[in-house]
Amino acid sequence: MGAILKRELSAYFNSAIAYVAMTVIFLVSGFLFAFNCFLSNNASLSAVFGYTIYIIVFIIPIITMKSFAEERRQKSDQALLTAPVSLTSIVMGKFLAAFILYVICCSIFIVYAIVISFFTAPDWSVTLCTWLGLILFGGALIAVDIFFSVLTESTIIAAILGIAFGGLISFSSMINYAVSNVISIDFVTQLCEKLNFTSYYSDFTYGILNISDVLFFVSVAGLFIFFTVRVLEKRRWS
Repeated sequence: MGAILKRELSAYFNSAIAYVAMTVIFLVSGFLFAFNCFLSNNASLSAVFGYTIYIIVFIIPIITMKSFAEERRQKSDQALLTAPVSLTSIVMGKFLAAFILYVICCSIFIVYAIVISFFTAPDWSVTLCTWLGLILFGGALIAVDIFFSVLTESTIIAAILGIAFGGLISFSSMINYAVSNVISIDFVTQLCEKLNFTSYYSDFTYGILNISDVLFFVSVAGLFIFFTVRVLEKRRWS
């Protein structure tokens, strides 16, 4: 797994993907930080976190789209599948590489909190809890998007699927509201609420560290990593 992780991280930083992802998140969050904190004389980063998450759901598919799709297109996946390493290690290596890049992108929020601390005392408990929620939210989304990447040999299709899923969970609250009004079935409404990513993330923004929220994101990540391994296993034997 270590070799896969090292190779994938090198691939990110030897291409434009890492720099594009960091530049977009740094610039957008920097603008939001300047407008919502400095210009508004506000010590809370909640608005910065809240708006940036809509950018993140579109950036993560760009990070993960080449994970397996590019190798399948170039036919280099055959060497990977026949390598003397478990499929779980391969998937985990790719997942961790994307996750580390994502954490580096999100580290800018800690920098913003440190900058605020020079002028006033920020609410570190809320800031760190929200940051943790953002990391877990992104980790689950990375696992889902890697699964999309393993389904196709087109990086464009993988990115579109990831962006569509990101858009779906970004507006899931409105979708849940529409479903509850159109389909008055308690089971369907409750299912939509249970799968609402943003509702689990919102608790973190209030500084509430709920174990059920953590388990939801970890479970989603683990489930889609498992699905990705199963797809690779089927491809190996075929």
